[in-house]
Amino acid sequence: MRLAIIGAVLLVAGAVAIATGALPFTDLMALVDRVAPILLFVVAMTVVTELCSEAGVFLWTARRLRYWGRGYSILLWLFLAVFATLSTVFLSLDTTAVLLTPVVVSVTRQAGLPALPFALTTVWLANTASLLLPISNLTNLLAQHSLGGITPGGFAGLMWAPSLAAVVVPLLFIAIVFRRDLRKRYSRIPVGRIRPDQPSGAESRPAAADRVLLGCSAVVLALLLPALVSGVPVWIPALAGAVVLGIMFAFRRPRALKVSLIPWSLLLFASGLFLVMEAVRHLGAPVLLGHLAGEGHGFLDLVRLAATGAAGSNVLNNLPAYLLAEPLAGTPVRMAALLIGVNAGPIITPWASLATLLWHDRLARMNVLITWKGYAIFGLIVAPLTVFAAVAVLAATGATGQ
Repeated sequence: MRLAIIGAVLLVAGAVAIATGALPFTDLMALVDRVAPILLFVVAMTVVTELCSEAGVFLWTARRLRYWGRGYSILLWLFLAVFATLSTVFLSLDTTAVLLTPVVVSVTRQAGLPALPFALTTVWLANTASLLLPISNLTNLLAQHSLGGITPGGFAGLMWAPSLAAVVVPLLFIAIVFRRDLRKRYSRIPVGRIRPDQPSGAESRPAAADRVLLGCSAVVLALLLPALVSGVPVWIPALAGAVVLGIMFAFRRPRALKVSLIPWSLLLFASGLFLVMEAVRHLGAPVLLGHLAGEGHGFLDLVRLAATGAAGSNVLNNLPAYLLAEPLAGTPVRMAALLIGVNAGPIITPWASLATLLWHDRLARMNVLITWKGYAIFGLIVAPLTVFAAVAVLAATGATGQ
């Protein structure tokens, strides 16, 4: 509701900007042409992931990972880290924050393990692992448009090395700080079960799940992932997947088809933010920001731009930080540096990314208490290290020549 209220206020401010001429009508039409397919993709993918979660795809996968961990906490953690990375890369950071967080907490509790290292892994990777593909983050989709509609393969070719560094650095930090927790063993029989053939309580419920719906949802998701990186406009396969799943649920579980599947609050917020930031850009904000971000292509210039994006994200939010700095990233390598800052950097303040707020909300609902002070202290260490390492490998891989 808070997000919807903020979005409504931003829309009113955007309407005022249009009425007063701060945002010309021709630029408004260009903005709509640019962001409408992106917002349609966000809505369709939200429906897809929500319905797949309702079918039990995420929970089933996580429970298989718990079994494959063979009782070793470190193995389970690594498996869940890979799961969070893949979820972020192919389904977006918000999907990881919203749908994977409760699954990870549930699985670790069933294994009798402390939730903190696993929960931090989820939220950090939801942000830092969102560099590889256009579909991983809304900022990437905007950048893809600014880069002339670069193909997913071309985008991945530019971002693979920074993406790898942005995943490895947070994992190394967690492995060191939580090494004692990650050395623990756990029983492969979930806590609360007497033996595998006698389930009780919550563990007995998944047995009654609709296996047809689970299997069909998994197939739709498996077919959707390669389609999203095929070069076809991403809203087309996403919308097709949402329609197919909607038809299946209409026959098998119609009660799951609710209006709330559509992320209305996010739509209001994003639409209003796009309008306001476009007006602010016309008023000259990027020129002022340019004094901080610089304009070169050397290593220190790229660090400067990435740091500006990271700082702006933690002060405001990563989406407005990107929109304000986008005109300063005129080349692919500078765009990559900016994305490193606004994607891997916003892990200090709670409002730095919407995914972080959604993650904390899911934890609070499951009575997992993580203070923002402790989160910020860890973030003040991990964010600079991650951004610096990602920019370093960006420069080292020869991207500065682009």
